[in-house]
Amino acid sequence: MMTGQLAVLSPNANMKMSPEARARMRAVEKNVYKYYNDMGKNKGHCTWGAGILAHKGVCTNEELGRKVSVKSVDQEFERRVADAERSVRRNIKVLINQAQFDALCSLTYNVGATGASGTYGYVNENDFAGAATNISKMIKVEIKAKGRKKLVIAPGLIKRREEESGPFRIKNES
Repeated sequence: MMTGQLAVLSPNANMKMSPEARARMRAVEKNVYKYYNDMGKNKGHCTWGAGILAHKGVCTNEELGRKVSVKSVDQEFERRVADAERSVRRNIKVLINQAQFDALCSLTYNVGATGASGTYGYVNENDFAGAATNISKMIKVEIKAKGRKKLVIAPGLIKRREEESGPFRIKNES
């Protein structure tokens, strides 16, 4: 059983997302200063700011009219990046390098810790090829069409997942 002190000394306890990775993610997560549906008109999930999920399902008409400030977007982006960093530090039990940490933070920011848990499992087993494959498969989102839920490929996720899986396609040299 781990004591609180040993838990703090996890192999990635002092890692933070690199400034370059934060900048890349911020460029990918376009700033939109209003609420919008992430898959287009009446499709996907209600989102705002820098790819920030408001809730699953499409926005209401009231939400679509809601504007958000630059300050709100910046603050929420920083808060969610910090949440993603904590999740990766808490869930990854093996030593990873900076590129892998950055990739897992990006993935976690986008799908949440629960969504990333399968990938965490591969990483913790030192199965980096499995982690890369798992990340690469995460390109579909659930939408409602004609009252039914279905999974569709989100074109914007293809390049993102390719970048996130890249650090796991090479042997960990940390």
